[in-house]
Amino acid sequence: MANFEETKAQIIDLVNRRIVPGASFGFISSAQTEKFTFGSREWVPEIKPLKGDELHDLASLTKVMGTVPLILKMLDEKLINLHDPVKKYLPKFSDKRVELFHLLTHTSGIHGYIPNRDSLNSDELIQALLKLPVTDTFNKKVVYTDTGLIFLGLIIEQFYHMPVQDAIMKYIIEPEGLKDATFDPDPNRCVPTYVVDGKMLQGIANDPKARQLGKHCGSAGMFATLDDVMQFAQDMLKKDKKFLYHNFTTLNPGRSLGWDVKPDGSGHVLFHTGYTGEFIAVDYQQQTAMVVMTNRVHPIQNNQLFLERRETILNSFLNESK
Repeated sequence: MANFEETKAQIIDLVNRRIVPGASFGFISSAQTEKFTFGSREWVPEIKPLKGDELHDLASLTKVMGTVPLILKMLDEKLINLHDPVKKYLPKFSDKRVELFHLLTHTSGIHGYIPNRDSLNSDELIQALLKLPVTDTFNKKVVYTDTGLIFLGLIIEQFYHMPVQDAIMKYIIEPEGLKDATFDPDPNRCVPTYVVDGKMLQGIANDPKARQLGKHCGSAGMFATLDDVMQFAQDMLKKDKKFLYHNFTTLNPGRSLGWDVKPDGSGHVLFHTGYTGEFIAVDYQQQTAMVVMTNRVHPIQNNQLFLERRETILNSFLNESK
């Protein structure tokens, strides 16, 4: 039976060293599921204890808990093909070479600076994204961006005739029985992140593009509890959950469909992070998983030490998972 004592100690050490205010986390193995809560929910404007049932801003975990499973469902139902050109569904996009596969694996090469991005409304931002150039990293290099998942969200909308976030709720979150996961959280239940324009974000997405695109954002914007993300991770390991379970048949180096592959590209461990301090690891070979929910951006966004420690925690989990 996997024993995650060292990994648990490292996560608690993040809190003890005040790298994050607190952590809600858990481990899944064939023998048992364990959950822990440690530290504070917030430091500013006052210190409040973390209870473990709070809603966290999942940031980019939205991609792998919402948009990616829905795209996999559409692939399974033959609504779309992995090698369909993006231009087939988004005709204003200029490059004929880029396929849905490239969006899912972050190999599209779409890159560029959008002037005044944060002042654009939803429609203006979408039009600006569609005009971004494809660089020479196309199909050669994994460059992680939100743009590909935003495009996949816009493609989802064409089939389901509703905003992508509504489609995610209807076709993924509700059928999965994730009770608290939502794009419209009660702020009082949410862990606050950081200050924007003089106001602490609480129940409002930290991601500027998610705030601009609203319900049309497939790359960020979901809030959920530790229980929700733990249940999702558990279902990732079940073969009958075909929109979640990965068979790794379409891998390019270091990347699965939507997920990062750790540690050696063998295709057995999936990993994904959220900017705000959440991460999931799913080890298919060992049938184990880890979910960590922290608040690395509170009260100050720039927290490089956390990123270094996150890698150490992942490696410890992979080691103890064996």
